Order: sequence, then C-alpha cells, then structure tokens
Amino acid sequence: MSFATRTTDELRQIAAAGGGFRLAAGTRSTAELRQIAAAAVGGDARLIFTGMATRPTLDLRQIGAAGQGRVIFED
Repeated sequence: MSFATRTTDELRQIAAAGGGFRLAAGTRSTAELRQIAAAAVGGDARLIFTGMATRPTLDLRQIGAAGQGRVIFED
C-alpha cells in the first residue's frame, strides 16, 4: 500500500508517532494537508509533500505554518 492510498487519519497517526514520509499530495485538500502537517509537530516527524507546484502561496503558507518547519514542498 502506498502512502497516497492511506486515509488522512492513518497519515496523521503515522506522523504523530514520529514517522516521516514522502506523500504525493496533489489530490489532497489543503485542510487534509494541514492536519497531517500539524500531527508531525507532535511526533517531530519530517514530511515531504510532492506535487505542490500549482498550489496557491496562501495554501503553502497555511500548510507550512501547521507543520512548524517539518514540511518540505516539492514539484
């Protein structure tokens, strides 16, 4: 099972437990990505969200703020 097929709740649980991962995030909503990023803070996990080049800057700022430095964006 790839990370892309896991539910948002599963990804939140993994990140909260300290598991870092790369996620093809282009089809996820900004709200979902904010939730996953915020969960990474508690687990001190590092996340890489790919497919983010077309997202508005405001969305990237919101996701980045939720992750408090634990999220990297890639095209």
